[in-house]
Amino acid sequence: MRRRALLALALVLALLAAAGLARREEIARLLAVNALFDEDRIVWNFSHMGTMFDTVPMPSPPHAPSPLPAAATPIALPADVEDWIARRNVTGLVVLRRGEIVHEEYRLGTAPDDLRISWSVAKSFLAALLGTVLEEGAIASLDDPVTRYAPRLAGSAYDGATIRDVLMMSSGVAFNEDYLDFWSDINRMGRALALGRSLDDFATDLHETIAPPGTEFHYVSIDTHVLGMVIRGATGRRIPELMNARILTPLGLERDPYYLADGHGNAFVLGGLNLTTRDYARFGEMILQGGRWQGRQIVPADWVREMTTEAAPFRPDMKARYALHWWLPRDARPGEVFAEGIYSQFIWIDRAAGVVIAMNAADRAFEEPGVHDEIIAMLRRITEIAR
Repeated sequence: MRRRALLALALVLALLAAAGLARREEIARLLAVNALFDEDRIVWNFSHMGTMFDTVPMPSPPHAPSPLPAAATPIALPADVEDWIARRNVTGLVVLRRGEIVHEEYRLGTAPDDLRISWSVAKSFLAALLGTVLEEGAIASLDDPVTRYAPRLAGSAYDGATIRDVLMMSSGVAFNEDYLDFWSDINRMGRALALGRSLDDFATDLHETIAPPGTEFHYVSIDTHVLGMVIRGATGRRIPELMNARILTPLGLERDPYYLADGHGNAFVLGGLNLTTRDYARFGEMILQGGRWQGRQIVPADWVREMTTEAAPFRPDMKARYALHWWLPRDARPGEVFAEGIYSQFIWIDRAAGVVIAMNAADRAFEEPGVHDEIIAMLRRITEIAR
């Protein structure tokens, strides 16, 4: 597989050169994308994504980070849990109990102030932002067609899909999400991002469907970009500025975050948010508290309930149940919900236990059979130790 990917990359570079487009920066970015998940580079890459892609900074006014105190009685994780953490290549782990840090550790040369890539955990941030847009009335209904707010999608595979459909990952759009296939849609999109191409164009150029909208769960990351297009169209504002103003600045983060972006300044909303592990935990704690943080309602409480309630049609072959850009375990217990990104990024929330776990990792075996169930079981075990 690796050899075929390298041969394919060589072909792409040759075609770029033949077309007169093989500028040094473009080649460097393609090479960086191809080596992004290499064993000897993945940990460093995941904390330095801004060195390889266009970014949009998200500065906040000068402030002291919001309180995230250490608990008077921290927990010690047993040896087998620590061994599991090492096996999964965890780089950062923060465990909160009722808003206090009961356990925190960083591994593989990483540090607390590293800005770590979210991957698809960013999808859950965008869902939270959508709740504020609904509250202000800029979007009338989740059942509005996406073309009402993103008219350039008319005639594309998204024509006829509603906002609710894309939130449930049930747009019906054909999209190959195989990260191990060099020519898959998700990897083509990654190369388009690295080369500064327009992700709006990428979404608009999709024309094939596999099912009527709203009828079948099919995890399609570009659905989240379409949701971003809808929010931009409804508000007239870019996602980084809106996300910073409504969600991240009110959280009182420890470091200014950033989004990866395409060459047109539009954020890679489906996976390009970069925060510290503590700041992922702050977001999780805000969701646990029903959208409230430090006495301020940041996300409407009724929206927090709705977006974390199972919504998508469930199939026995699904790894977990799907809400509105949030996940629930297959055997979900009351109060459990999580955000998840590739290579084992997690924000785990157990509202009944009052526990939030933020985990960043560089887990190259994340797609192996049984790994996902093992992670859920271990997050539950850490929760039981922490409660």
